[in-house]
Amino acid sequence: MNIVLLGPPGAGKGTLAALLKNELGVPHISTGDIFRSNIKNGTELGRKVQGILASGGLVPDEVTIEMVRGRLGEDDTASGCILDGFPRTIAQAEALDEMASINAVINFVLDDEEVVKRLSGRRLAPSTGRIYHIVTNPPKQEGIDDETGEKLIQRDDDKPEAIRHRLEVYRKETAPLIDYYRGKGNIIDIDASPAPEAVLSAVVEALNG
Repeated sequence: MNIVLLGPPGAGKGTLAALLKNELGVPHISTGDIFRSNIKNGTELGRKVQGILASGGLVPDEVTIEMVRGRLGEDDTASGCILDGFPRTIAQAEALDEMASINAVINFVLDDEEVVKRLSGRRLAPSTGRIYHIVTNPPKQEGIDDETGEKLIQRDDDKPEAIRHRLEVYRKETAPLIDYYRGKGNIIDIDASPAPEAVLSAVVEALNG
């Protein structure tokens, strides 16, 4: 089963993908992981992406498509996969249609205020990257990492004004994709506001229905 995940930042796509991967027994593929893998392995595409990212540019569709094509050609995707972060554009969606048959597109729905609340509460330990949340996963001592004792920070892109900008960009980027898949009749809207386990149950029920 091939599944595409869509949803705003903070909707919990990564968390749900990890749970869904175990449920369905297929790999979770994120474009970020593909980029990092190609860069680490020194592939031709990896060197190209590294140069683009280093200069602050956006990776062109054709490069991203080629990387995903390569990943989908690996043995572990024979029974399907969960795609997270791809496609992001109509051109990528059309290319994906030629690579694989998409069984379902899960569109995680979460209102803006909930997104802001979730993301603005995140705190990070600078040296380890460990993530906390001031409400749902607080450190033992406020503002201090449990392990290193260092002061936790809030990333600039987790500040409310930055989050609202990210939401605007997401809507502009993704609205055409949602329309594209809705036109094909394979999009499933899922409320992303409950706890991850409840969201997973809703996804599995929808896929089996």
